[in-house]
Amino acid sequence: MVEAFAVASGKGGTGKTTTTLALGMALAHRYDVTVVDADTGMANLLFHAGLADAPVTLQDLLAPDAGGPDGAAVDVADATYERHGMRVVPCGTSLAAFERSDPARLREVVAELAADTDVLLLDSPATLASKSAVLPIVLADRVVVVTQPTIPALSDALKVQEYAASYGTGIAGVLFNKVRGDLGSVGDQAERYFEGPTLGSVPDSDAARAARDAGEPLLAHAPDSDAAATYRAAAAGIDPEPKAAGDVADRFRSAVVPERP
Repeated sequence: MVEAFAVASGKGGTGKTTTTLALGMALAHRYDVTVVDADTGMANLLFHAGLADAPVTLQDLLAPDAGGPDGAAVDVADATYERHGMRVVPCGTSLAAFERSDPARLREVVAELAADTDVLLLDSPATLASKSAVLPIVLADRVVVVTQPTIPALSDALKVQEYAASYGTGIAGVLFNKVRGDLGSVGDQAERYFEGPTLGSVPDSDAARAARDAGEPLLAHAPDSDAAATYRAAAAGIDPEPKAAGDVADRFRSAVVPERP
């Protein structure tokens, strides 16, 4: 079985990458999990996962010649690293490499990864401004929407849901992050306008900031923190739906690459 989830927000600064790794670590207690940094333009998952020095990354796989730093041919296995109980495919931060990358090649990378995992988590770009930004949502079966308890953040998150719906991608749920106090009326609006359930309300946390500074996922750095406990509860609310890996891989390979959002 395999199911692909895009973790998306519609805006930057919501804690999307922290969320992707936290959900991945929590789900890895029940499933084989692979996390992919599909935010090819503003990648930073490698810093959160202790992979800042990774010699081969997704950027190398998306290059037309699929060559590593030394020019040698590379494949998906070369860019996949075992970390914190899951497989992690980081993305590099070179602007030159990003400019020459082919976003459509992500389809083949994700298809190959689908053959050997239960859950694929795609850390998606913050905006919907290009085809490379929206492709993870197009490829995913469902989206985990990460937002903050403000009206502007909800508005951006609803755009993610609207775009997902236009490509037949479902909503796994909404996760509020960096929350101070209770959700109040924002929570009521989320229940009204979002298709999926509210998976949790992650408190604003010094532990999350310390984990980023340490280059570790939150659940590894501060497993007993309130934020970590909320992420584990949120992951328990995500029930991956079994799909044949071969069928999923074929769907990825044939996915339509949007020309514009």
